[in-house]
Amino acid sequence: MSFKTLRYILIQALILVSVAGTFGQTKDSLPSDSSKLKTKLSFVARMQQFAEKSAKSSIDDFEGDKAAIAQNRILEEIKKKIQKAKSFLKNGVDTLGTKAKLISLNEDFTIAKDGVLTNKGSSQTFRNLTTTSKILTELLNKANASKAKLDLYQSEVNRFRYDLDSLLSQRDLFKFSSDSATLSKFMGQLVVAAYEVNPVDSSLKKENNSIQGMLNQVNLQVFKIETGLEEIERYKQDIARNTFYRDFDNIWGKVAFYRPFSEILNQAQAKGLLTLVFYLQNNIGKLAILLLIISAAFIYLRSLKSIYEANKLTTDNYEGQRVLRYPFWSALLISVSLFQFMFFSPPFILSVIFWLISSLSLTIIFRGFITKYWMNVWLLMAVFFIISALDNLILQASRTERWLMLALSLTGSIVGLMVLFKGRKEELREKLILIAIGLMVFLELASSITNIFGRYNLSKALLISGFLDVVVAILFLWTIRLINEGLFLAFNVYTKQDPKLFYLNFEKVGKKVPVAFYLLLIFGWIILFGRNFAGFEYASAPFRDFFARERTIGDYSFTINSLLLFILIMGISVATSKIVSFFASDKHQVQDDKSKNALQSVGSWLLLIRIGILSLGLFLAVAAAGIPVDRITIVLGALGVGIGFGLQALVNNLVSGLIIAFEKPVNVGDIIEIDGQGGTMKSIGFRSSVISTWDGADVIMPNGDLLNSHLINWSMGGSKRRTLLSIGVAYDSNLEKVKEILTQTLDGNPNVIKTPPPSVNYEQFGNSSIDIKVFFWTKHFREATQTKSELIIAINDAFKSADIKIPYPQQDITIYKNEDFDTRK
Repeated sequence: MSFKTLRYILIQALILVSVAGTFGQTKDSLPSDSSKLKTKLSFVARMQQFAEKSAKSSIDDFEGDKAAIAQNRILEEIKKKIQKAKSFLKNGVDTLGTKAKLISLNEDFTIAKDGVLTNKGSSQTFRNLTTTSKILTELLNKANASKAKLDLYQSEVNRFRYDLDSLLSQRDLFKFSSDSATLSKFMGQLVVAAYEVNPVDSSLKKENNSIQGMLNQVNLQVFKIETGLEEIERYKQDIARNTFYRDFDNIWGKVAFYRPFSEILNQAQAKGLLTLVFYLQNNIGKLAILLLIISAAFIYLRSLKSIYEANKLTTDNYEGQRVLRYPFWSALLISVSLFQFMFFSPPFILSVIFWLISSLSLTIIFRGFITKYWMNVWLLMAVFFIISALDNLILQASRTERWLMLALSLTGSIVGLMVLFKGRKEELREKLILIAIGLMVFLELASSITNIFGRYNLSKALLISGFLDVVVAILFLWTIRLINEGLFLAFNVYTKQDPKLFYLNFEKVGKKVPVAFYLLLIFGWIILFGRNFAGFEYASAPFRDFFARERTIGDYSFTINSLLLFILIMGISVATSKIVSFFASDKHQVQDDKSKNALQSVGSWLLLIRIGILSLGLFLAVAAAGIPVDRITIVLGALGVGIGFGLQALVNNLVSGLIIAFEKPVNVGDIIEIDGQGGTMKSIGFRSSVISTWDGADVIMPNGDLLNSHLINWSMGGSKRRTLLSIGVAYDSNLEKVKEILTQTLDGNPNVIKTPPPSVNYEQFGNSSIDIKVFFWTKHFREATQTKSELIIAINDAFKSADIKIPYPQQDITIYKNEDFDTRK
């Protein structure tokens, strides 16, 4: 019910109240003849009339009370709904910000359509279509996001209006009391409610109209973008189908469409920046991961370099150890070259940035390593690549650009031929580079020919592909070489590491690069090479569809991409956990007590760190793969059944590992003793722990047994130990002198600590000596045995000098002669 309807009803009700009051006054003033009637009615009739009147009065009172309760409830709900509506309108959508986004969206759309939908020219270019498509796709996503936000806000506005109208239209609200005073009071409440509803209802209407206006603009923008994308898709299909057909006239022919070259450059710059900004905004997480990988690789290579320098294992000029001479640039080259494939369908300008960073890193690594001739060849190829990459960023064709492309392709072909036929091949370290240069010559010659005869799109793809072929081939070859070199160098110093800590078989790593690495190189090169051609996207579409197609097993739907993503994330988390354990257990970095204590501190928390890494990896893998939570519940239920039937011991060990990790009765590096066997705690794992005994063996003990054993932890008491030394002296010895000698000997040993002081106690009179017990404390558990040995030597020498005897155990035997037992008689 609208506010106007409510106001009409209120006016009518007020009129009725006033009329009812007047009628009541008139009725009271009229004479009554009821006395005459009463005399004629019988007693029974009067009682029946009284009963009916009382019943009707009771029913009216009950209905009136019921209506009053309902009316109060409705009025209270109206007040609450009004407050919520006011709060919603106050904190509603930012209309100014939305309008600013729409203006920015329209400006970006104007930039994107330039050269494709407007200022088309005589023919479209593949690079312009690809870049414009990426921009329009991002603009469409932003427009749809704004549209969804406005739709949701408008639905909330309409819901508030609907709720208020529903409350104002309830029938209980218009059940008026027969009592004029009660009715007047209720009508006053209705008037107040009506005046409170009126401004809110007007604000909701106004807000709805405003949102609808913005929605109309957004919908219009969405329609324009979708229409532009459809047109671009048709252009791209035409170019893919007509790859070898003519795009323009011959290079010396007539110009069909002219646009100043400065405008073309400005258009390319604006579109290139837009694509880069949009892509970086959507992939900020991957960039953060890339920085973490670069940092981790640099830390690893720097630690490896410090090990080699500390052990004086480095060679002159770092021959075969280039990865150690430039750990930062090597880490940067390896990380960027490999991780660039994690950026799916990146804009060309981002790929150029990655390639430039890698080329700069490799140039620094090459310095002082390769000969001057091949260094110049590399720099020349890098310059050719940079120029061709900048040219590839130009989106709209022009006659000026075509002449520049022809000059560049011919120059590259001539240089390539000179390197192939007159180059110093004997100085070349990687012979495979010659194959890449030969392919470059072929592609650049093909680019020159196709450019001359008007095949612009094909010519441009061949131009960038030729130089990209050489640069990427060199980058990948050296990336693989540096990776293999780093693994080989690690093998020389990490051969004694626990193989369970790091899944890498160093024994299979040699100076020769494995074939699998070259296969990965070729696969990556094909991807980068194919991205430059219009037909690559359509040729790779079946493969993308195969991995992205949704499959169903029972009620669960999945894609191969999601499964691969799950496996990849879990693999990374497991590898990260192992790498953390690897470096935490690295004994090569322990050179002093401070480093040793830091290593033990890390090792004590190692299990919790690994659990945290694996738990986070599992959570991210499940979220990324889109696995439903109810499926995880089923798996946990099945696991519970398995625990009940036969996995009690395994679960006991796992839980015991967690208890050890949290309560810390023992830490990594602690000196312990179990059942009389001592050793050092080497590692604490999920299921079992490793103890290095004094005999040199490693004892693998389940965590449950470790927790339930009578464990003696010497390290928790500060690693000091009290030792007993038992001595016996002859009965004729000067006991005061003996005690003085023992005290001086104990004080003279540096390993015997003074607090608590040593103790010399005379225990008993033995069979052949007076027994003495000497108690002393050593600084460290490991020093007890050696200190005891030293004290025995010192005490023996001191006793000899003081003529104090340590008697041998002796027994006197007395032989009695008895004539009765003389056998000779």
